[in-house]
Amino acid sequence: MNTRKRGTTPEMQVTSIRLESELKERLREISGEQGYQALIRDILWQFVEQQTISDDKELSQVENCFASLSDKSRRSSDQEVTTMHFHSSRLSMSNIRATFSAIAHKEERCAITGQYIHPQQKIWLGLTDTGELVPLSLYN
Repeated sequence: MNTRKRGTTPEMQVTSIRLESELKERLREISGEQGYQALIRDILWQFVEQQTISDDKELSQVENCFASLSDKSRRSSDQEVTTMHFHSSRLSMSNIRATFSAIAHKEERCAITGQYIHPQQKIWLGLTDTGELVPLSLYN
């Protein structure tokens, strides 16, 4: 297992978690001289890094999707992109200031493509230039 450079003990915060005794023993066996707390930290850091990479990949997919849609809409300027029923103006990725990963809790429509977003589907929420949060689909 890759061990990252860790801070010294005084730099770390104390966090208490409850572990089953069998789990704690197995972690001790696996960790050897490294110690089970260091092993847990390494596992947690790996998880955080994987989540960050996953979020970055999804954001890249969204940006690529919207870039191709922007190109298409520029080529045919009279073609209107369908947006959410409550959003009256046409949006493009250039109108989005920031995005946040989210899970849809009800059916929505992507504010740029008009695609349906189903409940429990991963989405992005886009913060527009005007301060509105709008749903964005992750898929073409």
